[in-house]
Amino acid sequence: MAAQWIRKSISTKIGNVRLYSSSARKCTLIPGDGIGPEISAAVQKIFDAAKVPIEWEAVDVTPVKGPDGKFGIPQAAIDSVNKNKIGLKGPLMTPIGKGHRSLNLALRKEFNLYANVRPCLSLEGYKTLYDNVNVVTIRENTEGEYSGIEHEIVEGVVQSIKLITEEASSRVAEFAFQYAKDNNRKKVTAVHKANIMRMSDGLFLRCCRDAAQKFPEIKFEEKYLDTVCLNMVQDPSQYDVLVMPNLYGDILSDMCAGLVGGLGLTPSGNIGLNGALFESVHGTAPDIAGQDKANPTALLLSAVMMLKYMGLNEHARIIEQSAYETIKEAKYLTGDLGGSAKCSEYTNEICKKVSALVK
Repeated sequence: MAAQWIRKSISTKIGNVRLYSSSARKCTLIPGDGIGPEISAAVQKIFDAAKVPIEWEAVDVTPVKGPDGKFGIPQAAIDSVNKNKIGLKGPLMTPIGKGHRSLNLALRKEFNLYANVRPCLSLEGYKTLYDNVNVVTIRENTEGEYSGIEHEIVEGVVQSIKLITEEASSRVAEFAFQYAKDNNRKKVTAVHKANIMRMSDGLFLRCCRDAAQKFPEIKFEEKYLDTVCLNMVQDPSQYDVLVMPNLYGDILSDMCAGLVGGLGLTPSGNIGLNGALFESVHGTAPDIAGQDKANPTALLLSAVMMLKYMGLNEHARIIEQSAYETIKEAKYLTGDLGGSAKCSEYTNEICKKVSALVK
């Protein structure tokens, strides 16, 4: 089945955030940079065809310079997400250089989006080197090496601090087991390097063990990061749900995406205490921006995750089915999928299928 990775809504309540009913809701939309506005418009068009009861509130997150000289998220964007508690985000570009902080990282920290959920599922009709991949990576999203704690000790010697806390580790570990339970998954694998980083990864692993005790119906195993990478490219079917610290999750989730066709086909959701933000995790592709060549699939499937999170399961099913059928038929595939169709042609075909299913 195209939607095997999830069979129910994530939960009726996660942290302090409740799932929403099918009544109309305002959702923050961050179109993003490069191809972001094009693929965001494609998603909006498909949502209109599916008659999704959502009102989009588009916001600009172009960095603004603060009093400290650093660039950050505009207050209007922060206010929108805080108000709506849920949003969809296209790809963002972070300039390389001093004073520029990753906006993706800043958004996760600003709204305490502690769990990144990335399902990687083989798509029927789109052939890759692997068949029947069905893996979900759950990544701790707020700390680890991405805490941004680094300094130059002396010239030519830089120290970067890996921050691991019991609170954050326990939170994401319990999320992973609850996700597995709610979505009929059978096993959770904790990915770590506690043999080397005995204190930091050791703490993360202990929190996973503690969480496992609360979910005896879910099988639990512990694996070294390098072992998981080796096994994943040999036989991905041996894994189900994987939970791991921030940096490992960043690397491994992208590797898993490569098993099913790349980041252009992979959805992503960031769940937290103050809401949820769903996003495409590929780049901004400025070389094709404005040329009607972009592939909106990753952002569309992320939007489908958002609908499931909101409890709009029937709308999600219709859009997801239409997208997968379009890919399977292979008549209107964009260039990155081996076709020659325009973004608008691919979008229109999905809309056509959606309209036929909407009652």
